[in-house]
Amino acid sequence: MEPVATEIKRNRLLSEERRRKIQEVIEQDGRITVEEIVGKFKVSAVTARADLDILSDRGDLVRSHGGAVRQLNPVVDYPLRFKETIHHAEKVRIGHAAAQLIKPNQTIILDSGTTTAQIARQIKTARIQPLTIITNALNIAYELAETEGVSLIMIGGILRHASSSFVGPQAERMLQDLHADELFLAVDGLDPDEGFSTPDILEAQLNKVMIRAANEVTVVADASKFGRRSLSLIGKMDCAQRIITDNRVDGGVAAKLRERGLEVIVV
Repeated sequence: MEPVATEIKRNRLLSEERRRKIQEVIEQDGRITVEEIVGKFKVSAVTARADLDILSDRGDLVRSHGGAVRQLNPVVDYPLRFKETIHHAEKVRIGHAAAQLIKPNQTIILDSGTTTAQIARQIKTARIQPLTIITNALNIAYELAETEGVSLIMIGGILRHASSSFVGPQAERMLQDLHADELFLAVDGLDPDEGFSTPDILEAQLNKVMIRAANEVTVVADASKFGRRSLSLIGKMDCAQRIITDNRVDGGVAAKLRERGLEVIVV
């Protein structure tokens, strides 16, 4: 074997061994950062990110902001702070695209979630006003509380600590008396055959009331949510008119959804 070919093979084996060890760290600790990979394996940040991208493409981990985490279980209700770190760039793009659909003088429902929080930030940054925003999410209410031109309606009820949002019969009754032009719905599972789902039963019940209260429903979900089914069904695919997702989504799945009459926006 030629010396160059031997060196290439050796480097490839070293890379695979490093990625195997990265996987071991994630399995043990649940997460790893780019900085930790650089320090532990004496590689550049570029190489560390490339390793994480390769492992993510294989389905061995989930890329997060500044690192990676273990593959997520769709029925587990992960804390909001943790969910904010995963697929961060994709959620920002989705939030930007969603905000472009909003027009002044509309009434908007923003469901709880890290992707809908990005919509709130875009509303604030782009100064879309006047608007009436209805939300059950504490983080979204905090984001928009002092935003000029935004009239904020906060839905109360039972506090879900994992999502920093309110659910339950009180929240449902309050929403029953309200009407909105558009609902931006965040989901944890999106199965073309089964529908939209979430890990919390009370959240699913409130989401159903939100859907009935809105003229149009736009689901905001990064590509990792596709093909997953969580514990509680929110509704079938036809309860929404539109889905906004990122460019990692499977083209065949997107085409199938469009055939069913759904508008699919890929960013």
